[in-house]
Amino acid sequence: MKYTIILPAMLLTAVLLYGCYYDSEEALYPRLDSGCDTTNVTFAGSVVPILAASCYGCHSNANAPVFGENIRLEAYADVIANLDRLHGAITWQDGYTRMPKDAAQLDACAIRTIEIWIAQGAPQNAAPTGGVR
Repeated sequence: MKYTIILPAMLLTAVLLYGCYYDSEEALYPRLDSGCDTTNVTFAGSVVPILAASCYGCHSNANAPVFGENIRLEAYADVIANLDRLHGAITWQDGYTRMPKDAAQLDACAIRTIEIWIAQGAPQNAAPTGGVR
């Protein structure tokens, strides 16, 4: 008799707790980032800082063999070789592993910056000199 009450109560509690799932605020309420400057997008000045901040933890030359399935993103040639995979992963497209792994999706500005660079033909260009980027 004791278990007939306790077991259903425990199951109900487990179901209710599982139902109390919360998405991140950023995912629920994406902000319109009007401060996203996508003028003069360059590989060295715009794309590399995004990769360094969000990808090199697993995909640097040193870490890729252990943490990044040997996918390196430090050198321009490596980024180009993995460009489709990189784009699919950061935009969380079906068929691609969502990146960064076990973290929130890159913000809209970072994704837009990389997409603009790709649309420009993914040139190996440097940051503009003089003035603000």
